[in-house]
Parts: sequence; structure tokens; C-alpha cells
Amino acid sequence: MALRWLWMLVPRTGGWNPRSKKSGQEEERHVRGNDRDYNETFSYADNRIKTAKYNIFTFLPINLFEQFQRFANAYFLVLLILQLIPEISSLSWFTTIVPLVMVLAITAFRHKSDQQVNSRKSQVLIRGKLQSEKWMNVRVGDIIKLENNQFVAADLLLLSSSEPYGLCYIETAELDGETNLKVRQALTITSDLGDDVAKLADFNGEVTSEPPNNKLDKFTGTLYWKDNKYPLDNEKMLLRGCVLRNTDWCFGLVIFAGLQTKLMQNCGRTKFKRTSIDKLMNTLVLWIFGFLICMGIILAIGNTIWEQNVGSSFWAYLQWKELTLSAIFSGFLTFWSYIIILNTVVPISLYVSVEVLRLGHSYFINWDRRMYYSRKDTPAEARTTTLNEELGQVEFIFSDKTGTLTQNIMVFNKCSINGKTYGDVYDEFGHKVDITEKTPCVDFSFNPLMDRKFRFHDSSLVEAIKLDESLVQEFFRLLALCHTVMPEERNEGELVYQAQSPDEGALVTAARNFGFVFRSRTPETITLYEMGLAVTYQLLAILDFNNVRKRMSVIVRNPKGQLKLYSKGADTILFERLDPSNEELMFTTSEHLNEFAGEGLRTLALAYKDLDEDVFDEWMKKLLFASTALENREERLGDLYEEIEQGMMLLGATAIEDKLQEGVPETIACLTLANIKIWVLTGDKLETAMNIGYSCNMLRDDMNEVFIISGHTMLEVQQELRAAKERIMGPSREKITADPDTEKTDFSDSSVFEETIISEYALIINGHSLAHALEAELEQILVGVACLCKTVICCRVTPLQKAQVVELIKRHRRAVTLAIGDGANDVSMIKTAHIGVGISGQEGMQAVLASDYSFAQFRLLQRLLLVHGRWSYHRMCNFLCYFFYKNFAFTLVHFWYGFLCGFSAQTVYDQWFITLFNIVYTSLPVLAMGLFDQDVNEQYSLRYPSLYRPGQLNQLFNKRKFFTCTLQGVFTSFIIFFFPYGAFMTAVRDDGAVIADQQSFAVTIATSLVIVVSVQIGLDTNYWTAVNHFFIWGSLAVYFAILFALHSDGIFTIFPNQFPFIGTARNSLNQASVWLVIFLTTVVCIMPMVAVRFIKTDLYPTQTDKVRLLQQASRRQRPQEPNFRRVRRTSSRRSAYAFAHQQGYGELITSGKNMKMRSPSTSTYPLSSPAHNPNDAINDSRRRSQQHQELTVEDLEAR
Repeated sequence: MALRWLWMLVPRTGGWNPRSKKSGQEEERHVRGNDRDYNETFSYADNRIKTAKYNIFTFLPINLFEQFQRFANAYFLVLLILQLIPEISSLSWFTTIVPLVMVLAITAFRHKSDQQVNSRKSQVLIRGKLQSEKWMNVRVGDIIKLENNQFVAADLLLLSSSEPYGLCYIETAELDGETNLKVRQALTITSDLGDDVAKLADFNGEVTSEPPNNKLDKFTGTLYWKDNKYPLDNEKMLLRGCVLRNTDWCFGLVIFAGLQTKLMQNCGRTKFKRTSIDKLMNTLVLWIFGFLICMGIILAIGNTIWEQNVGSSFWAYLQWKELTLSAIFSGFLTFWSYIIILNTVVPISLYVSVEVLRLGHSYFINWDRRMYYSRKDTPAEARTTTLNEELGQVEFIFSDKTGTLTQNIMVFNKCSINGKTYGDVYDEFGHKVDITEKTPCVDFSFNPLMDRKFRFHDSSLVEAIKLDESLVQEFFRLLALCHTVMPEERNEGELVYQAQSPDEGALVTAARNFGFVFRSRTPETITLYEMGLAVTYQLLAILDFNNVRKRMSVIVRNPKGQLKLYSKGADTILFERLDPSNEELMFTTSEHLNEFAGEGLRTLALAYKDLDEDVFDEWMKKLLFASTALENREERLGDLYEEIEQGMMLLGATAIEDKLQEGVPETIACLTLANIKIWVLTGDKLETAMNIGYSCNMLRDDMNEVFIISGHTMLEVQQELRAAKERIMGPSREKITADPDTEKTDFSDSSVFEETIISEYALIINGHSLAHALEAELEQILVGVACLCKTVICCRVTPLQKAQVVELIKRHRRAVTLAIGDGANDVSMIKTAHIGVGISGQEGMQAVLASDYSFAQFRLLQRLLLVHGRWSYHRMCNFLCYFFYKNFAFTLVHFWYGFLCGFSAQTVYDQWFITLFNIVYTSLPVLAMGLFDQDVNEQYSLRYPSLYRPGQLNQLFNKRKFFTCTLQGVFTSFIIFFFPYGAFMTAVRDDGAVIADQQSFAVTIATSLVIVVSVQIGLDTNYWTAVNHFFIWGSLAVYFAILFALHSDGIFTIFPNQFPFIGTARNSLNQASVWLVIFLTTVVCIMPMVAVRFIKTDLYPTQTDKVRLLQQASRRQRPQEPNFRRVRRTSSRRSAYAFAHQQGYGELITSGKNMKMRSPSTSTYPLSSPAHNPNDAINDSRRRSQQHQELTVEDLEAR
């Protein structure tokens, strides 16, 4: 208190500040309600967010900084400056600046903003009135009113709500991926404020809390109000990104806003992303620049020697300035002149073309109809133009679970009642048939309270209910009574269930449709409508769930006065507590559970017990005593629950399908065949994540072992990781790593050993264990073990941990990473990965705003990578190889010519040919190849995922490929120059005149060059279209048309100084000897490459060569679509709703605190989070499951 009063005495304009020891570093936050002047003295962040790279003010400087990280752009900027010096420049300055500006403009073409999020509206209490304000105008200390289904605008301290006792319900899917409702409760002192605007406007409490941080599950603070102080924790906070559910309204005080909210603290910083080809190009440009300097030095030295020995004899006839009469200075000027002339080894047109190609590839993604999701009218969108070829090199995919792999929809699929299964459909011959959308559904019209969205296909279950089969009715009665669901009846008969877990909602909805409708509840009663009749049960006790019990029970009294205990939970737990008379039924039900689990369904066992009145009364006395005990309360309650849950009678089992998005298992199988490792990073509980792993076929029972890392200390985590590594690699190899000093060297060895691992392993690690594993001491062994496993699942991870895992792989594996998610909790890893993909169409759009690519369904990732990504990489690599070859062949002719022209920096070509060669004569054919070329078509690209491998290995364009292309270009330039030179030494025209003038020589070389590079691009083109034909042959035609036009008499008459090659083309190209020289030059340039490619394809064919031959052989037949059938899992592993449940909900219901009643609030019940017990997560029994196997080319050829 003394500190608080002292702080109030300090002048606001400056002075001592208790929240900071260092200037600008916040150590403690002070917020006063309804006092903006006070809060603004701390300069807290406003509520505006920024996830895009630029805004209108920072676009130009930041974008130019990003662009000039490319050495080539800086290189051309230097050339532009050199061309402004007339003594050394032979080219105009605008020939460089115009293409450079085009490159920068095209690259910066796309820009996204956060205006949509910042412009959302909230009701803010300002000057005693509620006013509608944009989110970006909200300030720390403001009081905000939220209404049902609204997003929380900032991190708020809950003050009051429409629910009793200041309770409210929130959904945190944007934070941790979970859609089950969570409860928050206001302080009793503030909940009395209600919705009285006058009282809220007078609220002047001051909150002292921790500074902004990224811990989503922790908050520490104190409220000072009315001379009292009240402790604050995370259960009283509503974090930005949450959604208010099942609560009409609530009021909250803004504690953290904008970029200081916990959500945005987990988002990470926006990083400039460049492809590996961009980085390689930077290196190559430096090498080429060094090569250019070497050529310039050689030619400058040659000029100096020539001027000294020969040129000095002509100085008297040249009107040079006295300064230039020096051989050394002449060599110096010649050096810069040749730097400008030879700069076309890296022409600016290359970068213009690269950006055009990337823009075109982006539009191909946007225009792909097969990536359009019609149900939500959502097309795929390439939100960047710079990463397309990187899509063809991905090695690691990091995926969120909720909303990315799953629809987060639980569906009641099958059940087993008294030894009989329901849910399958059979034909007239008794054969089971597959259920499709066309399969007729059960008619529930007999039930006016049915959920019209519910679908079930086995009509025999409805018939059993209508026949009054007692056990069937008891089965659904149990589902309608044993739960913690809250009903909401918006209109008459329009029921909405608010479930803590989606599993519970699915079970209660199933009971509703089969005639046992859960209608309402109070703390003491539950009202059902059983086959249209209202029946009220007295609720006597809820035996709540926890992760040790793995079950939930209720005790009720029916209208007949009978006491019933209904229980549901994991079958392995319930079977141990059954009456011995259930042994045969238990065996039959166990077989059914195996079948259900084998299909990837989440299973649950149901049991009941008739209770004796006297026994129950005695038990209740013990329960009341244990519930008020001050010590060991949980243990005593657990023992009492265990006591009464003995000797139960088995009813059956349920099977729920956690609906995956369409095509997820097939997509994962296909991407796995492409040697892409898929890691799941989720905020969900371990069991939920594992269930999805099995459903996706990422986890299978035929795996050698599934390792679960759940240690709570660094030592425990290290021991578990070492044990896993020993099991994978064998004790002999683990001895090498016994010494911690050798761990680093062993990791690199393990990455090589990884290729020899035949067995399949999976690694599952908890968030608290991951925090230790990410420490510097353990990260090496974590990467080593994880990369040896087929599947990696990280559960209960924070958004920041997701980014740390991605960064870990980027740093240690140097592999291209892709992160995909749909919520704000995925923004951090999306920004960190080389490529970020956002799933659009969900409630939150922050993942899409921060992403590089977006679409509506996970299955479209397969097409994005295996088709668009692979094609983009293939096209870009072929384009670069050809471009370097072409320009070395074009430019080095000047180098050879320098030895014959006195090193005078004279150009061998006509000035106009130099200008038009890269812009007109050869630009369109290479663009056509870069835009449309395909080594194999899309069907074969999807059918043979192994074709993706060359991109991961960076085989199509690397330093070795670059040297090969440049050597081919050097060879071509040598032949193009010296073949005509040797021929023209003795050649004469038809009339006997000498043909060896400089202009005729230039025309012959230029024509040979254009023809050679045109034939070469024809050989490099794998997929011919009308556009390719038009551009290649059209460019040749345009060359000759422009050549004869520029050498015509007419244009010389108009511009005599600009077009000196009058009549040269006409006089040279009408000679048979010239055409013979051109033909021989072309043959000698092309044939060696043709021979090399033929021998290589015939003797050492690649997988692409084989598939291309197969495609050509089957061209007349329509290629089959890739057929990755969904693989049904065969597993004896059980799963249950309880693992997505939260402990403490039963106590909340029986206390009546979540009921809408007028009883006064007297106390606050804390809600505890369940503890994890992963040791029971995996059963020992395993069965072989069908695996996806890629067909080889040889198999199909044999067919």
C-alpha cells in the first residue's frame, strides 16, 4: 500500500518509476480503471496489431532494404552509377535503371494489411457511456462489454457477467486449438457490479500485475479497490483471441492491449523469407562478379601491353588529351569499359524474368480450380510471389491439429449394446456395405426434438428402441444422464448443447435423436424427454472425472424411487469394476471395441448399477465427511468413488468418429512417400493428439515402438530421450554417446545413420518436457531422436514452442520447412518456417494474414507441393541453367574478340543486337519454358511422389549444375566466335570479293548465336505447347525481320548515325558459304550436348526419365488419378471422451454456480486443470495394418 501511495505522489511528467529499473524495461504493470490519463503516463501499447510486413509508411524503405539483400540488385545499382561516367560507358544509363525498377516493382507487388482485424468493433465504456469503438482505439484501463459469440479484443480482467457468481464460458481455439468450453470467474466484489453502467463507470480499482509475457496459462496480479486487495490469477482473465460462449454478456478491464497481449507475444516477429535458390544466386553473383573482374583485369593488362608496344605508334594521329597518353591509364579505363560490356553474364533481364515467372506461378496457384473449395467459396491464394520454387523442396511439414487436420466435429458412429453392434449397413445378402453420402439415413421424424444435422444409417437401432428393449433404452438413458453438458433452449424445441468436450456433445446428441432428450437441469435434478414423455431424475451425486479415474459416474433417483449409478469411461478401467457375471458379455464387447478402435473410432464403455438405499445413505455420510476434510481430500473422495463403483453391470460401448478433414490420411500417406516428414504440433492433450495420429495413419499398431517423452525435469527428459535413441540405434551405437562431449558429433553421424533405419518409430512429447528438450544441452539429442522417427507429435505446446521447434529443425537440419495452421496460435510457427500456409474459411483469419499461401483444406497441400511446387522448382531450375548458358555464350564472344581488336573494348555485335538480344530475341522462349514446361503431367506427379525427391536434394540447380552450364556457355561462345573467324580467313563471296569485313563477321556470329540458343531451348523443353512453338519460331522470325529492317537503306537514310550496318544482312546472308558456316557452327555447338543427354538417359536414367517414358507410352490412354484409399487402422487401443475433459466440472454443476438462479454469491470455487498420465496411453497389443506402397515404374510397365 505504501508503494501505491508513494507512486500517486510522484509527478506524472517524469521522475522515479517503480515499474522499471532500466529505462524502457517494464517489470511491473499498473492499470487503473476508467483513467486514461493515468494509464497513458506509462506509454503502454495501444490495441493495434501488425502481422503484415509493411504499412503505407514503411513499405518503401523496408521493401527496398529487403530487395537489396540480393547482391545482384546491388550489383546493378553499381553498374548504373558506372554508366553515368561518359569516359568509360558505352551504354546508356536508362538501359539499366528501367529493368532495375521493374524488378523492384514486380517483387514488391503484393502487400497485405491487418486493417480487417483492427477495424472490428467493441463496446467501450467512455465517460459513463457505452460507445462502439474500433479495436485499434481500445486502450489499457478501458472497460469493455462483450456479448455472446464475440471475440475478446484484448487481455481483460473479468469484472462481471450475465451468469451467476460472475461465471463466463470461453472457447480458446485461437490460443491452444481446443474448442471445449473453459470457465472463468470474476471476483465476488466485482461481480456485484453486474451490468450497471453507472457502477462500472465509477470503478477505479487499480491492478498491479506481471509485465507482458507469452505464458498463456499463467497470470499473477493484485486488485486494489476500496482499501482492500484481492489476488488475481489466470482463472479471472479473458485473453485476446478467445470467444465468449453461452454467456449473454460480460464486462472486463483491459490489462494488456495490442502487441503486448499474450496472443501477440506468442506470434513472433515477421521475418524476411528468401528461397534457397535466392541465397545460392547471391553466392553465384559474387562468383560471377569475381570472374568478371578477372576477365576485366586480363583484358586491361592486354590493353596496357598493346598500347605500350603497338598503340603508342598511333598516338600522334589521335586527338587525345594529354592525360590519356599513358598505357597504364588506358588499361585502367579499358578495365571499366569491359566491366560494363561484359556485365551481361548476369543481365538484369534475368531478374525481370525471374520475377515474371514467380508471378505467373503464383497466378497458376490462384487459378487452379482443383484447389478451389466450393463449399465455402474459397480459392487457393498465393500471398507472396517469392517462394514458389521453395514449395518443391520441402522436407519437413509442421501441422496444427484442430481445424487443420480435423474438422473438430465428433460424430456418433457405432455402438455395442448387450453384445450386439449397431451402425453398420448390410445388403440383402447380408454383406456389409460401405457407407457413403448416398446411403439412406434413419428416419427420426417420430422425435420432434431431434437434431436435424444428426445422421445414422442403421435403422435396427431405432426399431429396438420402439420395441421397448430395456437394455437399449437404458443405454441411451445413461448417455442422457451421465454428462456435464449444459442445455440452452433458444426457441421452443430448439435445443443447443454447450459441452465441455465435443465427445460429450456427440453422445448427448445421439441420445437426443434416439428419443432420450436431455432437456434441462438444475443442481438437484435432470429432466429428460423419454420417447416424448417428460421424466425428471433427482441428481444425488456426480463422481467427477480425472485423468487417474478415466471415468465419470452419476447417481440418480428415478421417478419410481429406484437408485441408479450410471458410469462411462475407458473400457480397461470399467472392465475391472464389473460384476463377475458380466464375463461373457465383457469378452464380446471387447471384440467389438477392437473393431471400433481398428477403424480409428474413439471408444467408451458404459455400465450401470442398482444401489441399495441403506448402503447409499451410509456412503453419502462418508462422502459429506470426506468432501469437507482439510487434508487428503482428493484421495479420500477417490477411495469413496472406487468403493461404490464396484460390481457394475455392463451395458455396452460407444464409438465416436473425430471427423478428419476430407482426404487427410491419403494426403499424409502421399506426402510421406515423397520423403516429407510431417510433425504435428498441437495444444491439445496427449490422448486427443494420439487419437488423431491413429486416425490419420501417422501412428499405427505395426510400428516397432511409440516413445512418449513426459519427464518433468531436464534429467528425466534426457534419460527418456537417451533410452529412445538406444532402442532405435542399438546399445552399441549408444555407447558412443555415453560421454556428453561426444553428443554433438554423434548427432551428425545419426543423420547419416537415419537413412539405414528400416524399422518405424514414433515420438510423442509433452509441452513441459519439450521445454526442457529445447534447452541447449538437450536440443541436439532431441533432433537426433526425432529425425530417426517416422512420426513426431508434440502436444500441449504453446505457440512460442511451435516456433522454437521449427527454428530448431531449420538450424540443425538446414532443410526447407513448411508450417500449416488455421488459428492465431499458429501464427508464430507460420512466420518462422520457410513457407507458411494458412487454412482459410475458419473463424480466425490471423493465420491467413501471416501466411505465404492459403487455401481451405489440408488435402490441397498435396497438390500445392507435388504439382505446383515441383513444377515451379523444375521450371525455375531449367530456366536458370538455360539463362546462364545463353548469356555466357552471348557475352564471352566479346572476351575472345578482345584479343583481336587491340583490347579496345570494341563490341563485336551491332549495338542494337546487344540491346535486343535479351529483351526481344531470346526473352519469350525462355519465359514460355519457365511458365509452361512439365517434365511429367500432374497425374503422374501425384501418382509418383518420389519424383519430389530431386528438389529436396537440390539436384536440379546447384553449384555443380551452374559450372556445367557456364562451361557449356564458354564452349559455345568459343565455337561461335572461332568457327566463323577461321572460315572467313580464306572465304570469298560468289563474285570473288573478300567476305571478312567486321560487319559481316558480326552478322554471322549473331545469327549463329540466335539459332544455336533457339535449338538449345527446343532440346531443353519437355512439354511443347502452342505458346512454346509460337515464341521459339516466332522469335527467330522476329530476329530476321528486325535484322533486315535495321540494315535497310530506308532506316539508314532517316538515322544515318544510329544504324551504320547498311545492307550488311542483305549482302552477307545471301551467300551459301555464310549459311554453311552457320550450319556447321550450330551442329558443333549442339551435338555434344545431344550425345551426352542420350547416353545419360539410356545408361543412367533417373526416376523422372522412367516416368516420362511411361507417360509417353500411355499417352493414348487416360492416366488414372492417384488412388490412395483410406487405410483403416487395426488397433486394440482404446480412447475415450474423458481425455478431452476437464476435472472439476461435476462440482461446478452440483454447486449450482453455473445455473441461472438468484441465490447470492458467497464463495469462489477454483477450477483445477487435469494432470497428464501418459503411461496408459499405449496398449501393448498390436496388429498389422495395411500400408500405402508406391507402385514402381517397372510394375506399371509390366502391367
